[in-house]
Amino acid sequence: MRIRRNALLLLLAPVVLPIAAAYVQWAIIGLPQVPVRPEAAPEATAPHGFPAWLRITHYVNFLFLILLIRSGLQIFMEHPRLYWNVHCTPNTEWLRLTPIEVPTDRVWTAKDDARYLSPWIGLPGYRHTVGMARHWHFLSVLFWVANGLIFVVLLFGTGQWRRLVPTSWRVVPEAWAVFVHYATFHRPPEPNGFYRYNALQQLSYLAVVFVLAPLAIATGPSMSPALTNRFAWYPKLPGNRQIGRSLHFLIMAAFVVFLLAHVTMVALTGFIRNMNHIVLGTDDTRPLGLYLGLAAIGVVVALNALANWTAWRYPRTIQHIARAIVTPVMELLLNRAAPQAEFRREDISPFLWPNGKMPTSDEWKTLAAQDFKDYRLKVSGLVENPVELSLEEIRAMGKKTQITLHHCIQGWSGIAEWGGLPMAELIRLVRPKPEARVAVFYSFGEGLEGGQYYDSHSLANLMHPQTLLAYEMNGKPLPALHGPPLRLRVENQLGFKMVKWIRAIEFVASHKAFGEGEGGYNEDHEYFGELANI
Repeated sequence: MRIRRNALLLLLAPVVLPIAAAYVQWAIIGLPQVPVRPEAAPEATAPHGFPAWLRITHYVNFLFLILLIRSGLQIFMEHPRLYWNVHCTPNTEWLRLTPIEVPTDRVWTAKDDARYLSPWIGLPGYRHTVGMARHWHFLSVLFWVANGLIFVVLLFGTGQWRRLVPTSWRVVPEAWAVFVHYATFHRPPEPNGFYRYNALQQLSYLAVVFVLAPLAIATGPSMSPALTNRFAWYPKLPGNRQIGRSLHFLIMAAFVVFLLAHVTMVALTGFIRNMNHIVLGTDDTRPLGLYLGLAAIGVVVALNALANWTAWRYPRTIQHIARAIVTPVMELLLNRAAPQAEFRREDISPFLWPNGKMPTSDEWKTLAAQDFKDYRLKVSGLVENPVELSLEEIRAMGKKTQITLHHCIQGWSGIAEWGGLPMAELIRLVRPKPEARVAVFYSFGEGLEGGQYYDSHSLANLMHPQTLLAYEMNGKPLPALHGPPLRLRVENQLGFKMVKWIRAIEFVASHKAFGEGEGGYNEDHEYFGELANI
């Protein structure tokens, strides 16, 4: 692990400085007084207690938050580096959770950089499991957001919001007084949480519900190629796509810290009574709430173990469940956004991570040695005019250049200029038949587990003006690592959908007509999702 000193100082300052100020105040003037208010009769304190809907949503939130954190960590370890810049050049990261520095004496791909994560921590664990991790992450986030919306609606619909939202600014000095006690390891007078929270507790819950959770939801889409390449202003809200990713990670870390602090304070301030509050909705010291609460935590542990087991035992089933639930949401929210964002030449990244297996066949090596003069792109399938085109013929059909942001499923990004033939022109040339809905792109290269690499796209995505058969990168012929003689650019999709070293294109009726019927090599072998908009 490595973290840059300035980043470490930036992250520690909001924690260390208030604690230091608390000790200075304690040393100079002593502990501040925490207002002690007598407990009012239940009928005089409305709202109070923990109604059933609040206890249920609290528990559901806990379950899906754990699933989100575990699957999110697994996704992060596919590229265990965080940056403030959008280019992701090695050694510019502010946080690196891998002992490996990118070697300079050999090709080091983004796949090589992925790290192992224990299944006790990650979901599903191990290495190169980002496809399954994404399914669990997206399934969990949909239910987590739905549960949160139900909570907020009922919070304001029942008057329970008064327990979270302060109605006076005096809560600020009162919260500071409580903080000084905690920071210097003193116990402040604690109100009965069944009727009201202390000031620091109230502000903490307010921040988690109305700051942390919305920020987690907002920073996620900043990593979506469909959204950010359509609405260029969105990733600029946090600064850029990589700042959005860094913030997403830090928000996750903040949730972990809050969970640990929350559970600790529940235990220290009357564990049995507090468990009765949140489990049974009663204000007493019977042990029943504790027993049921611990059993409920055991259920969360068991469900997480079940998630790992199903991910490894029935990965195709999880993939299909995600397709049934997540894909329609992506279709509605992201897939309809036509990419249009472009960047300036001075924005071009000095480095673009290579990925994928270089072709090793004698055929490709021979073509490359001759600058692909004998290369022929075969376009076939459900078309009225099948063709075989040389690179010269493809160049003669027209050229479009664009400077766009590349998004990898692993998390890194980079900006490059691409030049090539708009796919719309090729589609008009070959005239797909009415039953053709999908185009499959076959590569000279192999997939991670061996065998020819391939992927597919809907004709709608291929007709976008920014979808190219690229033969140039940054004004020069494609470098060997980036896909010559042709590579695909589909700017509302993640990088694994942009096939490199293209050998042939086939138009088919659906994704079930090739491979294992899931839409592409990674979809077939690594259980990636059908759509790659985020």
